[in-house]
Amino acid sequence: MIQDVLDKARTSMDKAIDALKREMQRVRTGRASVTLLDEVCVDYYGTPTPLSQVATLGVPEARMITVQPWEKNLLPEIEKAIYKSDLGLTPSSDGELIRINIPSLTEDRRKEMVKLVRTKSEDAKISIRSARRDANEAVKKLEKDKEITEDDLKRGEKDTQDLTDKYVKKCDTIVADKEQELMEV
Repeated sequence: MIQDVLDKARTSMDKAIDALKREMQRVRTGRASVTLLDEVCVDYYGTPTPLSQVATLGVPEARMITVQPWEKNLLPEIEKAIYKSDLGLTPSSDGELIRINIPSLTEDRRKEMVKLVRTKSEDAKISIRSARRDANEAVKKLEKDKEITEDDLKRGEKDTQDLTDKYVKKCDTIVADKEQELMEV
């Protein structure tokens, strides 16, 4: 019974870590990565469509992303979508291929990005703590319903806390790696 509660908490905490990792991929570091364009949607025959579903994305150099539309008539739409994306990127087209040069980050922009990364980390930690709270409440309910003993309750709470500490440490590691990547010149 306690193991079921812990498994459910672990699943919730895994989801929080996965969401944090996705958020970290979207944070621009001055290096090219096609994940920067994950949120860009193109007007494809009246339907907002993710860029990756209408073009081939590539990273030929450390500071460049290329976008090869599957249909040439989408070039202006893709350029417009990238401009509007609020990523601060400037696409340039040669009529067949769009190139996006990734400018290096200024010191102020790096510090802003570090603050953003820490905020995202705190959101993940809140989700993890919420999973801990839910697990502790479930274990207390089991004890109240006389399905487990008081010793089992204490053990369950300790195991839940150990699990929480492990996942908070994972968050800290992910953030430390991203901060190091951001501060590289």
